[in-house]
Amino acid sequence: MSGPDISVVICVYTEDRWEDILAAVSSVRAQAYPALETLLVVDHNEALLDRLTKEYKEAADVRVLANAGPRGLSAGRNTGIAASCGEVVAFLDDDAVAERDWLRHFAAGYADPRVMAVGGRTEPIWASGRRPDWFPEEFDWVVGCTYRGLPDGRVEVRNVLGGNASFRRTAFDFAGGFATGIGRDGDRLPLGCEETELCIRLTQARPDTVLLIDDRAVIHHRVPEPREHFRYFRTRTYAEGLSKALVARSVGAGKGLESERRYTTRVLPAGVARGLRDAVLARRGGAGRAGAIVAGVLTAAGGYVVGSVRVRRGGVTYSVAGIEGEPHGEGGSR
Repeated sequence: MSGPDISVVICVYTEDRWEDILAAVSSVRAQAYPALETLLVVDHNEALLDRLTKEYKEAADVRVLANAGPRGLSAGRNTGIAASCGEVVAFLDDDAVAERDWLRHFAAGYADPRVMAVGGRTEPIWASGRRPDWFPEEFDWVVGCTYRGLPDGRVEVRNVLGGNASFRRTAFDFAGGFATGIGRDGDRLPLGCEETELCIRLTQARPDTVLLIDDRAVIHHRVPEPREHFRYFRTRTYAEGLSKALVARSVGAGKGLESERRYTTRVLPAGVARGLRDAVLARRGGAGRAGAIVAGVLTAAGGYVVGSVRVRRGGVTYSVAGIEGEPHGEGGSR
């Protein structure tokens, strides 16, 4: 099959997701466009590292690695990139499964040599079996999924979404790896935006770069029961504001908040209007969705303000490493 060789990196951190991890790997092995390899990067969990090593000791297509950097998702991804052999490196969440044509659609996007990243569509699998009535589709990013407001089809975007994304290997030569200090760190505060910061940094380093989302490259992402509640919604939106402050510090507020301005001025007001309309028509959850959108905006804005103050005072730092482990640059308040 013609096209680039693709390495798939799955970052894992807890044995609580054991069955999910096995399902994720199985979905990669079942791809119509075969992966060159699957790399499981274990984030500072010796018991899980040993268990996965034993599970896949006979598998020539699966490699189990320890995160070679500091604890967290960004360093885990950088470890996987450094160890990968493919022309393209794809990332799959450890609690998601990919549809059979996932990698085929990724591979097709790289026919254009300007394309440095291709992302896909992530659909939620709600633990309760259905979306909570109050949960607005405009905020599906809170649970790591594609949200209302993203364009349909195969389109050019500012950034891909990290749990369902791929990058040309040379992209990391231009821009370095994922920044540590921005993204997730196990079960701690659910920060994010590390893929946003990388994508903007990449386009700054190479202005002719094209980044795509192809909504035919589909994965299904498990949403555990605690994340179906407003408490998590509030925590995650606040953390997003904190993360956005770091992104703005790294790449500038102009690019760092470019897509967010359209989202908050067009997509979210339309969502509030739909919710209020549904409330007037006595449709279930309408008022709750409208209220959640307003609450989400206010909480994220509060996080951004707090994050901006922390950055200016030197309370938060981040760093960007070259994929081979040499410093590519660093940031933070000085």
